[in-house]
Amino acid sequence: MAISWRAFDFFDVSQIRLADEETRLFESNEISTVCSGSDSLFLATYDGYVRIIGASWKVVQSFPAHDAAITHMRQVEGTSLLVTIAEDLTSEPILKVWALDKLDKKTNLPTCLSTLTINNGKKNFPISAVSALDDLSQVAVGFANGTVTLIRGDLINDLGSKQRIMHESEEPVTGVELLADPNSSSTTLFVSTTSRILKMTISRKGQGSPPKTVEDAGCDVGCIALDKATAEIVVVRDDAIYTYTADGRGPPKAYESPKKLVSVFHEYVALVCPPSFSTSDRDRQADPVRRRFGEVADAFHNASTFVLLEPDLRVIGHTESLISPLKAMFQIWGDLFVLTQDGKIHRYHERTLQQRLELLYQRNMFPLAIDLAQKSGMDLKQQTAIFRRFGDHLYQKGDHDGAMVQYIKAIDTTEPSQVIRKFLDTQRIHNLIQYLEQLHDHRKATADHTTLLLNCYAKLKDTEKLERFIKSPGDLKFDLETAISMCRQGGYYEQAAYLAKQHGETDLVVDILIEDSKRYDDALDFIWQQEPEVAYPCLKKYARVLIEHCPKEATRLFIDYYTGKYRPKLQLIPTEDDNGNPASGGVMAGATSAMQNLTNLLPLPYMNAASFSATPATPGANANANDTKPPNGEAAPVVVNPDDLPILQYSAPPPRTAFSSFIDHPDEFVVFLEACLQEKDLKESDKTDLYTTLFEMYLHKSNEKKGEQHREEWENKAKKLIEGQEIPMESSNVLLLSHLSDFQDGTRLVKEQSGLLFDIFRSYTSAKDTRGAIKALRKYGPEEPQLYPAALAYLASDPRVLEEAGADELAAVLAKIDKDGLMAPLQVIQILVGQAGSDSNSNNSNAGGGVASMGMIKPYLREVIERERQEIAANGRRIAAFRAETEQKRAELAEMGTKPAVFQATRCADCGQALDLPAVHFLCRHSFHQRCLRGGGGGGGGGGGGGGTGNANEPGCPLCAKDNATIRALRATQMETAGKHELFKAELERSEDPFATVADWFGRGVVGAPNAEPGS
Repeated sequence: MAISWRAFDFFDVSQIRLADEETRLFESNEISTVCSGSDSLFLATYDGYVRIIGASWKVVQSFPAHDAAITHMRQVEGTSLLVTIAEDLTSEPILKVWALDKLDKKTNLPTCLSTLTINNGKKNFPISAVSALDDLSQVAVGFANGTVTLIRGDLINDLGSKQRIMHESEEPVTGVELLADPNSSSTTLFVSTTSRILKMTISRKGQGSPPKTVEDAGCDVGCIALDKATAEIVVVRDDAIYTYTADGRGPPKAYESPKKLVSVFHEYVALVCPPSFSTSDRDRQADPVRRRFGEVADAFHNASTFVLLEPDLRVIGHTESLISPLKAMFQIWGDLFVLTQDGKIHRYHERTLQQRLELLYQRNMFPLAIDLAQKSGMDLKQQTAIFRRFGDHLYQKGDHDGAMVQYIKAIDTTEPSQVIRKFLDTQRIHNLIQYLEQLHDHRKATADHTTLLLNCYAKLKDTEKLERFIKSPGDLKFDLETAISMCRQGGYYEQAAYLAKQHGETDLVVDILIEDSKRYDDALDFIWQQEPEVAYPCLKKYARVLIEHCPKEATRLFIDYYTGKYRPKLQLIPTEDDNGNPASGGVMAGATSAMQNLTNLLPLPYMNAASFSATPATPGANANANDTKPPNGEAAPVVVNPDDLPILQYSAPPPRTAFSSFIDHPDEFVVFLEACLQEKDLKESDKTDLYTTLFEMYLHKSNEKKGEQHREEWENKAKKLIEGQEIPMESSNVLLLSHLSDFQDGTRLVKEQSGLLFDIFRSYTSAKDTRGAIKALRKYGPEEPQLYPAALAYLASDPRVLEEAGADELAAVLAKIDKDGLMAPLQVIQILVGQAGSDSNSNNSNAGGGVASMGMIKPYLREVIERERQEIAANGRRIAAFRAETEQKRAELAEMGTKPAVFQATRCADCGQALDLPAVHFLCRHSFHQRCLRGGGGGGGGGGGGGGTGNANEPGCPLCAKDNATIRALRATQMETAGKHELFKAELERSEDPFATVADWFGRGVVGAPNAEPGS
């Protein structure tokens, strides 16, 4: 026996207990051949009978098949067909096909479908082998004289058959097997002789190709069999087990032993091996034993060995000695049975797969157990239990590398912590890394596993593996948040940024570049590459930091974004040239300096990642700002100019949201505000915010201590900003900002725009800015006359003010006041002599008075007194004239009431013709034809100067009617106003000269006026 074969007891052996009748049948020597199929056992006898044995091991049917001994028998599996061959050396063999399910009505025996005589060239030699296809379309018969006859036809329906001798030789035929090709209609016939193995191809018409020698070594009778499961021909010789197919011979399986019989049972090859020593050796060894034990010793030395081999696994599944010679071997009901000459039947039942595996476990033959499980078709999940056991066995033996291989195979069903605890020792860190990597590949890793793996990489300073891990293709195999967190804690900033970038974690990328790597330019560029909706949150979060470190570019980005002109930068990665091979990892340079940060984190906190304390790596330690190629040797990306790209449509945020970002960066803030104001489509609220804030920033810049020229430059910008007519700024804000920044021009400009001219003048006088006050007086005086009295009070308030202004300016103010009548002379004198402080109507809050000399006011007094004298004289003359006119009117009225009127008019005042009767005369001395009054409009004129009584309803002079109506309307108005006492009172309260107001009301005739209208 070859040493490589390993023996086990994979079968349970039991002897079949038979009833008495069946026992006698099997123990007799009447059985000539045995076959099985279709859940039945068929026994043939030398007297030509066939007996059928059922599952209960009882004869269920018996019938005579031949008159001679039945030497060969085949049952077609799955059918009721049985083929029997009977031989008699005095005649040619007879073949019959039986239909066991078709019973003859008369005899109640199976029906014989066909009968034929097998041709052997009229040579009476025994049949050595028989083979048939499942449809019985071809039957091959081998004879001991070296002849092989092929029977072809429809034996089932007895439609005739043809026989042909396919092979003839001087060598006895030891076996024949027909192998049908499922892909074609041809059949391969294998023939074994004592000295060689041949094969020939048989076509559909029965034509055969010339025999081809497969191997120049034959086999004994019974040493060839067909494995239907694999379509292989199994041949056994003393040295090995051989397999053949239509394509050739397979690899032999060495098994040194003489072999007498072979059969294929599932994956096993069943062999009957006779004793291997010679007769002389047997006799010499048996003499002492024979003398002592007699025939029992002979039987023992003549015993054959029965073995069940699994050739692929090189396993002996069962072995035993057969004291009684083997008579037949057959398979039925899922088991293998052996019939010996003494009539005993032994059953060989294969143990379950789990039982066989347990036998292997007991002997620590785990590789064989794995092979057995795989060959048996065990589920992969169940196989992992074997891998795990094998791993535990190797680990106990100290073979950690081998154990890890098995643990990895069982990774899908093994609790990772059980394996990880075994390899936490620093000496086994390589195995631990191997296992953790496989956990991630199998999507079994948790956040703790990712943490541990990254720590292991750091402990070994294996940056290459770290990069390969995080850059592994395909779907994400680990917890992204954990991996990024650990890379950041350990100083692997570039790796962390890579992970975040690859998986769309834009916020994290910016966080890492700014907070960890301090690569502000890269962070700004990365933000600039994002879509507007993505870029905005990052821009807002780190606006102040970016403006602090990248003021120019960050301000430009803010301007583009807030003005709606934002366009993401695009990066085009050029392809490698023909000789370009990427150098070792682009993140190698930055990661090398970070290796020290995690070195002390092992061993090995598989327990709590939160306890790690990271030491930031020195950012940019190996970076060169002037490099045009990344450190990883890859081609540098080409950044497309944003100006060359189309503008995206997005909603720009209000500019005010960016104001806080520019704290402590006034220059950049001013640039941003000015750029935003250049946009045309601004909302009114945004305009107000921008103008107000820019005005404030201008004033802020003007207050920087950089010289007077610097201040004037920024104040001019501020002044120019608020000089427009429609500037969307609230006056209160401008006033407040101007006041806080001491920007007088701003205050004055707002007051001027708001019409607060008096306040502007007061601001100058309060500041004792005489020149400014005079300038404001000249500019705003025509618009606001009350500035002149205030200016007079200011000039008279202080000798220095008056001296600075000069006598000419005082004279000009007095002249304007006198010309426009802005003040009464008495008021002017009171201000000049210092008595205006008690005047309730004075507008001068800082009046001092008494500073003007008599020489300064003498011209004014002379002119006023002269003008007053002239007015008094003129008023006297007017009074005398009015009195004379009044007396004249009174005399006329008295005369008209007491004396008759004489009418001397000769022509009509309307038509101009000679006056004739009837005529109408009026006291106003106008005369009319009566017809002219009727045809004209002369019916409405009243008296009162028209010659009537003064009643409006009486006819009046048409020529005087208009004047009379006007007089009556004025009088009616006076009478109506005379009753409105509240109006008189209100006007009196508002008046600066109450006496003049009372005089005016008296002059209108509404004070004390009579209730009755006077007559005409």
